[in-house]
Amino acid sequence: MSRGIVVADWSPTAYLRYTAERSRPFGELVARVVRDPASIVDLGCGPGHLTPVLRERWPAATFVGLDASPAMIEKARAADPGGRYELADVRDHAAGRGPAPEADLVISNATLQWVPGHRDLLPALAATARQTFAFSVPGNHDAPSHRTLREVAGRGPYAAVVGPVERRAVGDPAEYLALLGRPGWSVDTWETTYTHVLDGDDPVLRWISATGAQPVLHALDAHDAAHGTDLRARFDAELGAALREAYPGYPFGTPLAFRRVFVVATRSS
Repeated sequence: MSRGIVVADWSPTAYLRYTAERSRPFGELVARVVRDPASIVDLGCGPGHLTPVLRERWPAATFVGLDASPAMIEKARAADPGGRYELADVRDHAAGRGPAPEADLVISNATLQWVPGHRDLLPALAATARQTFAFSVPGNHDAPSHRTLREVAGRGPYAAVVGPVERRAVGDPAEYLALLGRPGWSVDTWETTYTHVLDGDDPVLRWISATGAQPVLHALDAHDAAHGTDLRARFDAELGAALREAYPGYPFGTPLAFRRVFVVATRSS
């Protein structure tokens, strides 16, 4: 996230444009959980689109979805009226202040990379899991999509509005193993690079606009609203052109390489 910028809120509609691609890593994370939990907390549950994956695997378990985005929680509650979704911050959960302080399984998909200092929180988050702490995070901070975003956002006049865009790096599997490996736990870490084939016009722009580019876009939208400018439209045009060059399209679609890092930490005693 760029200096001084906060995401006003996320867009469930934009996030769900590529549901199948965004959901695939979660299914593979769940498949590596070896214990059968009676209770589950999903940290960063988003619009609740992954809840069915958990219910299919563990139909008898109780479930609480937590997210810091009011729009995401509203969407999740509307889509799943019988589920429980609460507004909460990952840091509060780590400190035991959340609405569901602990569960057998604490799981998180593509959320922790947004939490400042998330590495320091990992032992505390694992401590809230009676059986298993599992998470995945995008490892694409040096992909052409993110390098291009930082480069275009660094041009005038955008740089004066958004400031420097942070390189939001996550850990490698070995780093997470070192952070969570200790007596009484077994830790499974790995990484996978998916090659998603996206369709439509400017698909990589639409992909990144729903996730990694959100802080920049919110800052530009706010500036346009306050000053009557058109920086957001200009930025979209420049970023879209650069991404089309970095990710050429083919008759079958536009390939997007997307690296993910996975961790499943299981109590062995």
